Amino acid sequence: MASFDEESKHFNNNEIGGPLGYDSISWQEEMMQKCEYFKVLFNGEIIGGALIFIESSQVHNIGRIFIDPNFQNQGIGMKVMKEVERIFPDNNKWWLDTTSWSVKNHHFYIKCGFTKVREEDDLYIFEKIL
Repeated sequence: MASFDEESKHFNNNEIGGPLGYDSISWQEEMMQKCEYFKVLFNGEIIGGALIFIESSQVHNIGRIFIDPNFQNQGIGMKVMKEVERIFPDNNKWWLDTTSWSVKNHHFYIKCGFTKVREEDDLYIFEKIL
């Protein structure tokens, strides 16, 4: 999960890491059973993914979205967000959390139409109402 390591190293005092289970195969397998788990492909190669938790028919949580650092800043993340929204047309509220130090994520989510609504511990909570 190079995307999490790269972000953490750059913005979190050179520490490598990511969210719970990001580097655990068993955790990933468990999430494939608990949520909508998407892979992002480029020329047949997996370059990222997205985990969507359906909380109700109209409220969904973006548990994770990640793109390999070699493919970032090319508009792929934005395309993934648009595709996720297209797949769930009846949803009218998206929300997510991200670490307070992950400035790159903050800019990305704001660019995707999310608004920071609150802070909890070291997390920023973002929402997008459609």
